[in-house]
Amino acid sequence: MRVRETARGWTAVWLVLLALAQAAVLLLVWRFAVHTRLGQWLDTVALTGNRIGQDRIDGPVGRILNAMSVVSLLVATAMVGFIALIRGRKALAVTATLLVVGANASTQFLKYYLIRPDFGIDPERAAAGNSLPSGHTAVAASVAIALILVLPDKLRVLGAYLGTGYAAAAGVATLSAGWHRPSDAVAAYLVVGGWAAVGGLGLLFFQRDRAKISTKDAHHVAAALLGATGLVALVASGLALAWLSGRSGTPADELTRRPLFIGYAGSAAGIVGTMALVAALVLAVVHRLVPRHQG
Repeated sequence: MRVRETARGWTAVWLVLLALAQAAVLLLVWRFAVHTRLGQWLDTVALTGNRIGQDRIDGPVGRILNAMSVVSLLVATAMVGFIALIRGRKALAVTATLLVVGANASTQFLKYYLIRPDFGIDPERAAAGNSLPSGHTAVAASVAIALILVLPDKLRVLGAYLGTGYAAAAGVATLSAGWHRPSDAVAAYLVVGGWAAVGGLGLLFFQRDRAKISTKDAHHVAAALLGATGLVALVASGLALAWLSGRSGTPADELTRRPLFIGYAGSAAGIVGTMALVAALVLAVVHRLVPRHQG
């Protein structure tokens, strides 16, 4: 019993660190992307670059974004809760539901109350004001992370891959459609990741005494694959945006096709990488949060 309590304690510490780390990164993303000229310029270049090849992807992008609405969010939330309940996990049903509701509510709260200064970088969208975090991206990401928590062990990895892929595609789609800046999508993933860490703490607190935690239930390979994919994508994004920042003196609409494409592709890689890393962190620890029951 002492060993089990120690393991739960270390898991709780890890979740607290994850929540604080994601909150800190969210703050940095907001400060850089919204409150610096370079950050606003990089976002604007990515939005300007989304015109390259837009005609070819308009159809898939529209289908992805149109699938996300208030009704679809309610249906997905009910489905997540139902999966947990039919598995006999009441605390899990409540936690997963609160994760989806809390992540989306806080996303709308932040979007409404955060202020975006006008540096004259993007006059075309200046009147729209702040758009960080992205609500559409938060919907897809919160449902994807909730599914990782509630799905049974045999379906969890498949659900993680499909959910992560869809949430990443949703984030890129908001950029491709010109609905959101790339930093908006990245911020949405960090909000969802923070809520996932807080939800994990709640699951630890209500964990039953007969819970059986075993490393055999862990998904180390799948989590490592997602994490490695995320890190590679983030490194590629960082290199692309670092190269692009050397041209920050040029207005976005005066850039040639090459820097515009690098800005768009590099930002898309950052979106994909962030979602993959957030999902990997959840998948790596979920066997300790939702263990099997003895008996």
